[in-house]
Amino acid sequence: MLIQIIQLKKTFYDILSQAKTLEDLEKLKINFLGRHGKLTLFLRDISIYPKTERPSIGRQANQLKQAIEAEIEERVSELKKRKIEEALKKERIDVTLPAIKVPDGHLHPITKVARSIGEIFSSLGFEIVEGLEMESEYYNFDALNIPKEHPARDMWDTFWLKEPKTPIPTGRQENSKLKTQNLLLRTHTSPMQVRYMETHQPPFRIIVPGKCFRHEATDASHEHTFYQVEGLMVGKKVTLVNLKAVLEEFVKSFFGHDVKMRWRPGYFPFVEPGFEMDIACRVCKGKGCSVCKKTGWVEVVPCGMVHPNVFKAVKYDSQEWQGFAFGMGLDRIAMMKYRINDIRLFHSGDLRFLKQF
Repeated sequence: MLIQIIQLKKTFYDILSQAKTLEDLEKLKINFLGRHGKLTLFLRDISIYPKTERPSIGRQANQLKQAIEAEIEERVSELKKRKIEEALKKERIDVTLPAIKVPDGHLHPITKVARSIGEIFSSLGFEIVEGLEMESEYYNFDALNIPKEHPARDMWDTFWLKEPKTPIPTGRQENSKLKTQNLLLRTHTSPMQVRYMETHQPPFRIIVPGKCFRHEATDASHEHTFYQVEGLMVGKKVTLVNLKAVLEEFVKSFFGHDVKMRWRPGYFPFVEPGFEMDIACRVCKGKGCSVCKKTGWVEVVPCGMVHPNVFKAVKYDSQEWQGFAFGMGLDRIAMMKYRINDIRLFHSGDLRFLKQF
């Protein structure tokens, strides 16, 4: 019996001395310790020997098993260490070679424009605040004096969310017919006007940059997802003169003092009176193109004096406080800034386009 164990041990070490790779060691382990390995089968048949000899046989066989496991583990560690050392020798870095330059990233044109606008309005005393992209019907429409019959509430203009609904805001329980409000992806950043006024007392000046969503067909100057900046200034003696001065200063600071502007009356439910500030199209230089719809002018800043109903929704006394509000599409501003003729390029992911900035 001792002779068989000695023979197994000799056979193992003979094969071990010839093992050169991790694969060889794995095969050796299976050959001796696997389900049908030599030592495994020997231990399985130990019952055929006399009872008096079995303890001694089992002890010696288990000692051999432990020795085999230890030897294989040690050789595996040696081979792995040698393999790492060889790899390091092959991949040794020559520190005298020039470094490989990693391409620098850069800001998206929309981000650059947003930061530039933020800097200009900050210099005019405006605070930058952010709002929610998922809004309630109340803040997006009701509190902004946009009635139920307004076309913006139609399914073709708004991305409505099926679930969940949200309770009407605190302090609005008097609207007993509206126990809950439907949720939607905001169609403008204007809801933050109401949210801010609910928690702050005038006077103040804020701008609200952010992403907006509208369910509409896309073309050279319209996208279903776009960026907007909302502005609001409230005080005791805020007039149209302040509105005109602030927006003209912004446009000149952003586009340059040579920019041509014009003012037109316009209708927006949350302002009264309302206006539209246009600038001469900088893509075609006023000659007419698809961006300006062949008119030579592009509307950049819809604006007006805050409607009394909006002040009423936030419990401001419209006899004491006055204010103006404005909004502008960052994408359209960027188009004018960089003379881009298709708004869809901004979100196309085309690196050939984005690397130009």
